[in-house]
Amino acid sequence: MRSMSRNLALVVLVVVVVGLVGALAAGCGSTTTTTAAPGTTQAASTTTMAPASTTNGATTTTAAGATTTQFTTTTVAGKVNLNGAGATFPQPVYLEWIGQYTQNVVKNVSLNYQGIGSGGGIQQFTQGSVDFGASDAPMKDTEIATAEAAGGAKVLHIPTVFGSITLSYNLAGVSKLNLDSDTIAGIFLGTITKWNDPKLVAINTGITLPAQDIKAVYRSDSSGTTNAFTSYLAEVNADWKAKVGAGKTVKWPVGVGGQGNDGVAAVVKQSAGAIGYVELAYALNSSLPVAAVKNQSGKYITPSLASTTAAATGAKFPADLRFSVSNSANPDAYPIVTATWILAWDKMKDPAKAAALKAWLTWALNDGKSIANDLGYATLPVDLQAAALAKVNLIN
Repeated sequence: MRSMSRNLALVVLVVVVVGLVGALAAGCGSTTTTTAAPGTTQAASTTTMAPASTTNGATTTTAAGATTTQFTTTTVAGKVNLNGAGATFPQPVYLEWIGQYTQNVVKNVSLNYQGIGSGGGIQQFTQGSVDFGASDAPMKDTEIATAEAAGGAKVLHIPTVFGSITLSYNLAGVSKLNLDSDTIAGIFLGTITKWNDPKLVAINTGITLPAQDIKAVYRSDSSGTTNAFTSYLAEVNADWKAKVGAGKTVKWPVGVGGQGNDGVAAVVKQSAGAIGYVELAYALNSSLPVAAVKNQSGKYITPSLASTTAAATGAKFPADLRFSVSNSANPDAYPIVTATWILAWDKMKDPAKAAALKAWLTWALNDGKSIANDLGYATLPVDLQAAALAKVNLIN
């Protein structure tokens, strides 16, 4: 797995400017480039150059089912700065995509992404303070109407990857744990308060659970991860649906809050007896054990790249690409899985930014697959990838 220190930095601003060989030979431009050390933030480099080229892409599918990209060239005058904000759930892969793309592919584009939570991303996107947003929860009809009235353009939902929402825990001497929908709901409702509760003991044969208090940890910010987690519980547990419900923010009966996926992971890691819901990449980076969760088929499934992929396999996707793969019927699927979406306008005010955003997303959905897999995210199935790239191509 690639180093996560850079992936979890809150701000990555890397500018790499490479003149075209022919242009340099002709003396058309010069560049001064500085590169930040991993995990640090630096000011943008100073650049003097002639207009460079970037690309936007349309996609084709080969007979073998592989997606390739046919590029057309768009002239971008000077440097382009793209800013995005939103979900922390995909932040590790977005930052790695940005780092690889700006270092190895793009000519004169800087990309900045800040993980502030899905609710914050939708808000800043609606207000026009960022060029693109990011959310693990598709925007509601009312949110779309508000955004389109403010932005004067159509909102596009572009799925990028799938990820598992793990139940990560801190329990000395317990490296394996089974949970089902009733015990998860009981923990976060406050009806199961001890690790040796009979309901937990019954589904953990051969595992010694201590008589220790359970400390539930939840997201304190408006979060698409929270929306996916609570939507799953509302689907599978009647008490949860009646008492708490689902949403990016809910009134938690018990527990303590952490800011972002990284904040929840940090609280769990620092608190004996704690359990919280975090995306798989954060659990792996924090070396936290994760519970196997009973799926719709009755199997206890550990979150992994394979079990995340299984949740999306065979799913049907609507034309607007707002969907859920929670509680999949696939017997090999981990049950708490969500997609995450880039939020973009079909018509952007700045043509250069539109071309740059199209180019980055096209590259990410094609060439960024192995990066996503290395970080524990499942990439889009072929049919959904084609649909997502079609949405990308609507950005103008």
